[in-house]
Amino acid sequence: MQGPQYDMNQYRLIALDHDGEWIAYAERVDSGERFGVELTGASEAEALDNLRRWLDWQSEHAAALQALQQAQHEYHRIVAGHAFGDGIENSTAADLERESLEYVDAARARLDEVRARKPL
Repeated sequence: MQGPQYDMNQYRLIALDHDGEWIAYAERVDSGERFGVELTGASEAEALDNLRRWLDWQSEHAAALQALQQAQHEYHRIVAGHAFGDGIENSTAADLERESLEYVDAARARLDEVRARKPL
């Protein structure tokens, strides 16, 4: 696995012993508000490692979701332009729509792949 994808300076990771079970959570450095989920472990290191894995996944998930939204936005822009006659030749417009839809499908598949690896 590659290094952290989340900004380590953005969160403070905290682990607390709760009757022999460790609970880890993240707080935003700028506001002190909790972010994400609480994760447990048999040790402090295990709980923090579980939390780091979740933060990595969450960052990757957010990026994949944003990529899908951008691809959908571009597809709708192209379809609307074609529908209202933006001057693009019909065959070229159809090719652009098809290519843009392929990007949407690829982004959706990527998001599904990331979601399937959710570490909970």
